[in-house]
Amino acid sequence: MPLIQPRTLKGFRDYPPALMIPREQLLEKARQVYRSYGFAPIDTPALEYTEILLGKGGEESDKLLYRFMDHGGRDVALRFDLTVPFARFAAQYITELGTPFKRYHMGPVWRGENTSRGRYREFWQCDFDTIGTTSNASDIEVVLVIHDLLKSLGVERFKIHVNNRMVLNGVLEELGLAGQTGAVLRALDKLPKIGREAVKAEMSTTASVPAEQADKLLRLTELQGTNQEILSVLGTEFQNPRAAGGVSRLRELIQCVVQAGLREDMVKLDVSIARGLDYYTGTVYETFLDDLPGIGSVCSGGRYDNLAGLYTKQQLPGVGASLGLDRLIAALEELKLLSTASTAAPVLMLQFSADRIGEYQKMARALRAVGIGVEVYPEAKKIGAQLQYAERRGFRLALIAGPEEFEKGVWKIKDLGKREERTVTAGEVPAVLTQLIG
Repeated sequence: MPLIQPRTLKGFRDYPPALMIPREQLLEKARQVYRSYGFAPIDTPALEYTEILLGKGGEESDKLLYRFMDHGGRDVALRFDLTVPFARFAAQYITELGTPFKRYHMGPVWRGENTSRGRYREFWQCDFDTIGTTSNASDIEVVLVIHDLLKSLGVERFKIHVNNRMVLNGVLEELGLAGQTGAVLRALDKLPKIGREAVKAEMSTTASVPAEQADKLLRLTELQGTNQEILSVLGTEFQNPRAAGGVSRLRELIQCVVQAGLREDMVKLDVSIARGLDYYTGTVYETFLDDLPGIGSVCSGGRYDNLAGLYTKQQLPGVGASLGLDRLIAALEELKLLSTASTAAPVLMLQFSADRIGEYQKMARALRAVGIGVEVYPEAKKIGAQLQYAERRGFRLALIAGPEEFEKGVWKIKDLGKREERTVTAGEVPAVLTQLIG
């Protein structure tokens, strides 16, 4: 029988320990931030009935679904994001959950789209949402969560771009394009990727937008200046009630996040931000890394006031955002900000003498009992070979004891980064390791 070539599908990737360990660390930090704001965890199935997912993100989103008939003859699809399943979840359980309800959800999603740098067909999202309120306070909180989330993940240089669909929808009404809102905004969402002229061409092709009207809309999205200068222009040029409502909410958002302690230059009013999914109705968010803007937004979202209405007659407006974990990891890799350690424990215990394995394991268990991760090397190889293994895997410390050390009741602790070694008594080992690990 011929050997099967080991390979992964295009758009999918494996995660060896050097990537999986920092990935798990990022997930844990995200959980801590979400919980600090009162968001509770939920989970939903990877598979949904196709009718749950179809038409929620627009025609282009529907084309990306991994859709098939299951063994029971049911039309099913893999979720393309975590927001639509959450809207279904909320409609199904809201009577017992109560409102407002704040949730976070971390898990894989699937989109059959073209792959590019930082963009995969299977990727993890880390969502947080508040459902059951139209209060602008929840929109404001999204900015604060995104800020604290990226800071906790070790990202210092980023900007949160914000806009409001009410502004864009109001402008489209003024231009007589209200009937083509979805197609126009999907085209506008591609502005950073394909450029001004290509967006104009797509508006003409998919929504029959005359060139003059497309130019007016694009001039609006190209507004530059401080947040206050852009708000001033929006407030004077557009009198449409819908647009004015969006400007008012943006003005309050900018004012409040600065009052809460964020630097104003970290939040940028960007009228070009549309978000391509059809279900957004209000504030929208995209977050770009200052040192790698070309990789795209690493944390995006918005307000969706009508999405749950597809599953229930109860009004369940929502707002939230999603961290694109795999895209962020790809960015951190490129910026060389990702830990290269491929070990889950900080300490390697070297095996000097095979006949002492019981004593090595006894010390290792004592250290684990006080919260110190320890891996015991499985063979009594040469110490040089074991130290090479420790450095290659990224261990921070090595713990060594041979016949002489056992006779004296001491252990050697080697700091592999600083190339320093010290000898301590067996009773001192836990405290010294704890101090060194920090």
